[in-house]
Amino acid sequence: MERLWAPWRMSYVGAADRTDGCLFCDALASSDDRKVLVLLRRPLAFLILNAFPYASGHLMAALTRHVGTVGKATPAELGLTMALVQTALRALDRAYRPDGYNVGINQGRVAGAGVEGHLHIHVVPRWNGDTNFMPVFGDVRVLPESLDATYDRLSAALASDEHHG
Repeated sequence: MERLWAPWRMSYVGAADRTDGCLFCDALASSDDRKVLVLLRRPLAFLILNAFPYASGHLMAALTRHVGTVGKATPAELGLTMALVQTALRALDRAYRPDGYNVGINQGRVAGAGVEGHLHIHVVPRWNGDTNFMPVFGDVRVLPESLDATYDRLSAALASDEHHG
């Protein structure tokens, strides 16, 4: 039997049934954006890296207010969150040059929401041929870059976006 060790997954497994607090609200309350992976803050929404990404560069645009459904969000919150999705796509284009994207909301546990109470939009860069046997047979994803390197790369790309309007 072959083994692929992924000890970092234990923190994900351990957090799966987390009931105390909200990871998005906790990140917003932190004064260390790098530590909590917050890339960009705006008054009604923010960008944060996914700590357990499907692909390098997987990030989320989340509302600042703790609200769990599209129906409970205000048009202004939804508008600024989508504007941050656009900002994220530009930064990802510069930093990674992916061939495409998955962009979406998982609303409700049955729809795949890992955090049901705080609305967020996933932005996942995709490349031709990026799906292989690992996730199908082993439920494993191989990521070629650390979260620290991803944070640095996207921070630079977002700073570039700020300078280019």
